[in-house]
Amino acid sequence: MQDRILEIKHLSKSFGSHEVLKDIDFTVNTGDVTSIIGASGSGKSTLLRCVNLLETPTSGEILYHGEDVTKGVNQNSYRAKVGMVFQSFNLFNNMSVLKNCMVGQQKVLKRSADEAEAEALKYLEKVGMKPYINAKPRQISGGQKQRVAIARALAMSPEILLFDEPTSALDPEMVGEVLAVMRSLAEEGMTMLVVTHEMAFARDVSNHVVFMADGVILEQGVPADIFSNPKEQRTREFLARVL
Repeated sequence: MQDRILEIKHLSKSFGSHEVLKDIDFTVNTGDVTSIIGASGSGKSTLLRCVNLLETPTSGEILYHGEDVTKGVNQNSYRAKVGMVFQSFNLFNNMSVLKNCMVGQQKVLKRSADEAEAEALKYLEKVGMKPYINAKPRQISGGQKQRVAIARALAMSPEILLFDEPTSALDPEMVGEVLAVMRSLAEEGMTMLVVTHEMAFARDVSNHVVFMADGVILEQGVPADIFSNPKEQRTREFLARVL
């Protein structure tokens, strides 16, 4: 049996009387690349924000190695293990690329400046951004910013990386460079949970695809089944539109 990192059980989330997520269930094992697909407004990003506790679920459980993290135990240590890459990069504009990748390590993981710098440089090199360590975010392209954001998340030594539509704010010619980094991480065995509109990535890189509509998971399975032989009419309609 694979090592289960994360189990989402009966997760629901409401904002006032509006139920955004309803009874969500899925499991993430070590090394899984899970793509969450579906139309805008289907609850994908809210699900990701619940998984890393940026939003508090209304009900249900999020089990991290069997322990329910919604109960307030060790939420900070959990968050440190669950890296997040946002659609809008969320870099600190007043800090250099290098400092952006150091500050979280120093504050959260209590690493020394030397340790933090060594880790930052290692991952900036990995994503091809080492030549830009002294640049400020405004001096680099969107694709480069997103690669810095990925390096920053990796420098925190996460067990899982969450990606919230990491390419949707990018110009088309920059999408490829970010997807290439994500693909290489997947090949190295990084556990990833990816909300994405990039169907080729979901089909070719993931080993598990979750299709959401109206706050529920309509179907989930291996990419070959979801893309070639979807069971649900709404999945078929969605794929017909986007492919």
